[in-house]
Amino acid sequence: MSTPNAPTPNAPAPPAPAIAAPADADAPARLALSGIGCRFGPVRALDRVCLTAWPGEILGLLGDSGCGKSTLLRIVAGLERPDRGEIRFDGRRIDPETPPEARGVGLMFQDYALFPHLSVAENVRFGLNRLPRREAEGIAAARLAQVGLGHRAASYPGTLSGGEGQRVALARALAPGPRILLLDEPFSNLDRRTRDRVRADTLAVVRAAGTTTLLVTHDPEEALAFCDRIALMRDGRVVQAGTGADLYERPVSRFAARFFGDLVEMPGRCRGGRVDTPFGPLPAPGLPEAAPARVCLRPEAIRLGPAGAGLTGRVLGRRFLGAEARLAIAVEGLAEPLVLAVPAEDARRAGDAVGLCRKDAGTFIFADEPD
Repeated sequence: MSTPNAPTPNAPAPPAPAIAAPADADAPARLALSGIGCRFGPVRALDRVCLTAWPGEILGLLGDSGCGKSTLLRIVAGLERPDRGEIRFDGRRIDPETPPEARGVGLMFQDYALFPHLSVAENVRFGLNRLPRREAEGIAAARLAQVGLGHRAASYPGTLSGGEGQRVALARALAPGPRILLLDEPFSNLDRRTRDRVRADTLAVVRAAGTTTLLVTHDPEEALAFCDRIALMRDGRVVQAGTGADLYERPVSRFAARFFGDLVEMPGRCRGGRVDTPFGPLPAPGLPEAAPARVCLRPEAIRLGPAGAGLTGRVLGRRFLGAEARLAIAVEGLAEPLVLAVPAEDARRAGDAVGLCRKDAGTFIFADEPD
């Protein structure tokens, strides 16, 4: 992981704390993970993971496939055993041997795992078999109404659309009133238009229920839209944890910065506390003298203007994308063309000269270490 530096060249600031306590700081965390480790043979799936989720919070576990996020979710659920570490629910330590049904968790899988031979209502009642039948039926009906599927109670899973199946799975996970709801890539099987709608509906239901939720996802946009805080994971470790704004605006490494969007990257070397770039020298406090550095700019940190304003570039090509267009711009001193989004009505074309100015917000400098 790269050594973190100032989030902007002119305004050094430390990363935000990984865990923000609620207003009632004396209240125990709904979920507290301390030093969780897990290996599968020679593979280290998790390495000393520490995380906290507060009552009613939606905490995202974000990362690429194989980073350990689903393994961590399964450990919380009781489907996998950690090799080390401690789990606490509401301040009470959970024995690793405690089965899933005794943990007070609701689990929703990627494939929904609905029972095809049971009706929708029977699927939702499945985890309520210890309750009197009438009480279980009332709870199931209320949960189905909450997700807008009361009219499909007698239907069977094979007749449902993908979005409807997802909502039935959510109703079933919430029916027992879990202390913690665990969502493992719940929207990945849906097409984009359906996913956006179902995701918004799910967020509304989870917020209304007030259930502490862990969401596993590989999609940074989904994490930003859905979660109160995000834990970005890599190789079994938490790279950075905080709000979406923390991770996007104050990444602690090049990996974290890249995960949330495109970057314009410029290699350099720290001399006299500064790094030379085509945009001029930028301050790099915290980097040792002569250390290799990597200057990273989000595309929105570069403002497009008329030729002669700031750094000069030349438009290489233009790609129409509906409401916006993408310009590829050659800049002296940069190995790759800049790609910037502009409104579709922007009149610039291939061959035009443009001016480029840099904003501090969205500019990051890191030690240039291997990815």
